[in-house]
Amino acid sequence: MVIHVDHLSKSFDYYKKETGIKKSIKNLFHREKLTKDAVMKVSFDIEEGEIVAFLGPNGAGKTTTLKMLSGILFPTLGTANVLGYTPWERKSDFKKQFSIVMGQKNQLWMDLPASDSLYLNKCIYEIEDQSYKDTLGELVELMDVKDLLHVQVRRLSLGERMKMELIAALLHRPRIIFLDEPTIGLDLISQKKIREFLKHYNKESRMTILLTSHYMKDIEDLCKRTIVINEGRLVYDGEIRKINEVMNEKKLMKLTFSKIVDQEDLAAIGSIKEYNGYDVVLEVEREKLKDYSRTVLDHFPVIDLNIEDIPLEDGIARLYEKADHADE
Repeated sequence: MVIHVDHLSKSFDYYKKETGIKKSIKNLFHREKLTKDAVMKVSFDIEEGEIVAFLGPNGAGKTTTLKMLSGILFPTLGTANVLGYTPWERKSDFKKQFSIVMGQKNQLWMDLPASDSLYLNKCIYEIEDQSYKDTLGELVELMDVKDLLHVQVRRLSLGERMKMELIAALLHRPRIIFLDEPTIGLDLISQKKIREFLKHYNKESRMTILLTSHYMKDIEDLCKRTIVINEGRLVYDGEIRKINEVMNEKKLMKLTFSKIVDQEDLAAIGSIKEYNGYDVVLEVEREKLKDYSRTVLDHFPVIDLNIEDIPLEDGIARLYEKADHADE
């Protein structure tokens, strides 16, 4: 395995700030210290070449975990081993074998053309001239940005800029890349091109990818496995397609009627998710799907019936809710 995480935890101390002049003066002499547990005893292993989705709601601890795995932050408790190194020791050999790309932060100089920032990375990572030339040529061709290398970064579109960010992260051919919201704010076409690039590059180089994203299309297209955390705790680690099995195997029954059907009659079959009289979406138990389908066809004016899986984002949202209720 290339990543081993064992009971990794991170807490942050902060101070309570009250409003008003008197309380502000009081805070100069006595402040109430509070502790925020951002990550709590998270454990998982990742094998070489895997593309793993690392999911959770805002504030769940995803970025904090990635920062610990890349050595940016020291943990409060627990251990991690990445490529045989302890990340927060920040050894030079380790830093040359991974990259981290954060969709909301830039590593390129905005006032310079991308080619200057890429050449700076060549010098930082001590990449040989021929290797740099070959790798850069391969990456710009795959990303289709050859004509943009000498354009000032601030004049590039958001999608073009993200492509350059990925090229900068991959110049030294890392074995692991941490991607934190790499497609945030991008249009659908740009998102698709970046997904296609990552899928191809992973297949060719066996690079391990740990990906956070709020776009379910990124997750469905790239990942077979997902790790889900909520409020700092790991709540699921397994195949994406099995998430609905964890959530008791629900199915969606989409119905179209020739005339209006009363909601109360439909509620006896399943949970009503959408309803406008003629078109209805019911959530039903998978084990009783045949019985429910027969009942609907026998007792209602059905002109169309479709059965679908619960959307991935709904299954993941329920995992969050399940974790919240477990703490109550």
